[in-house]
Amino acid sequence: MVNHINQENQGSNLDEEERYLDIQQDQGSVAVASFWQLIWWRYRRHRVAVFSTFVVLIFYLVAVFSEFVAPYDPEAKFVKYKLHPPTQIHIVDADGAWRLPFIYQTVRERDPETFRNTYHENTAIRHPIRLFSKGEEYQLWGEVSVTTKLFGLDVPHEEQGFFLLGTDRLGRDMFSRVSYGARLSLSIGLIGVVISLILGVLLGGLSGYYGGTIDNIIQRIIEFLRSIPSIPLWMGLSAALPPAWPIIYVYFSITVILSLIGWTGMARVVRGKFLQLREEEFVMAARFAGSNELRIILRHMLPSFLSHIIATMTLSIPTMILSETALSFLGLGLRAPAISWGVLLQEAQNISAVAIAPWTMVAPAIMVVVAVTAFNFMGDGLRDAADPYAGL
Repeated sequence: MVNHINQENQGSNLDEEERYLDIQQDQGSVAVASFWQLIWWRYRRHRVAVFSTFVVLIFYLVAVFSEFVAPYDPEAKFVKYKLHPPTQIHIVDADGAWRLPFIYQTVRERDPETFRNTYHENTAIRHPIRLFSKGEEYQLWGEVSVTTKLFGLDVPHEEQGFFLLGTDRLGRDMFSRVSYGARLSLSIGLIGVVISLILGVLLGGLSGYYGGTIDNIIQRIIEFLRSIPSIPLWMGLSAALPPAWPIIYVYFSITVILSLIGWTGMARVVRGKFLQLREEEFVMAARFAGSNELRIILRHMLPSFLSHIIATMTLSIPTMILSETALSFLGLGLRAPAISWGVLLQEAQNISAVAIAPWTMVAPAIMVVVAVTAFNFMGDGLRDAADPYAGL
């Protein structure tokens, strides 16, 4: 009995010693780790933020490779599949046998009373869903000829269509259109934030570093812009765009408009940091060493709070996405034949879409909600990780 107790005490002492050695090792790793390693260690502990990062990466992969991901051309019209509901995917057939994912043959009928098309499944004919299926030739990024799609059927689309998110009133595949729409909606967020970053860092840095008259002028401009209601300002600037402009001109104009309005928040953050840092010892030392002001700003001051800028940028991207979606939904942003999530919502803005085919509105709306939520969680994680010494 005594020996057993001694063995347990010895085992517990060994466990405590191992935990102590692990803590000492962690503290030693923290002591020699770089600033960015500390940020990464703290960020990966935020599980929701890490998962949201994977979601954001998937969205941007879909945007970059939308021609490959979309099973059909976004403008292709399937006349016999107008307002087709999302195709049901099966893994168990009518006889109860387990199979690889497949769909049944679709049979279309017309309701004699409402004259609407109705669709039901013919369980006698199955069509397996193939990954990396071969189809018609298309141009990847408008340059490379490819015939492989991410998924599809072995039969021509004239015989059977596969509509993961249903079709719209013209018979166009909603999944293909949502995939293509991600390219415009998500790229507007990135480009707009980059322009806002440049304006915010430049003007906010000048305001915080020099102060005085320059600070007063820039701050009054910021207060004037922030006092104007956002939606009327967007509507006025967007309505000023010539209606005959090509889509690419409208796209960049909307991006510039959103950036010219969205830089004020970044400028306030940068100004506050510069006011705090310009009297710090390392800045004074660099000034006494003969460094010019541009080198002090770019080499010493900006890197000291670069993590905060990254977190602010990440939290600003959802605002850009929502702004483009709102403008396009109101008919003041991008217009057809451009494809963005806002344009898709604007096209579904009618009673028939809501009453008969709600998936035409739900599909792009869900994409907007998921993307914005993922960006917000990722930004929260980056903001918490921006102070890596807290909690270590």
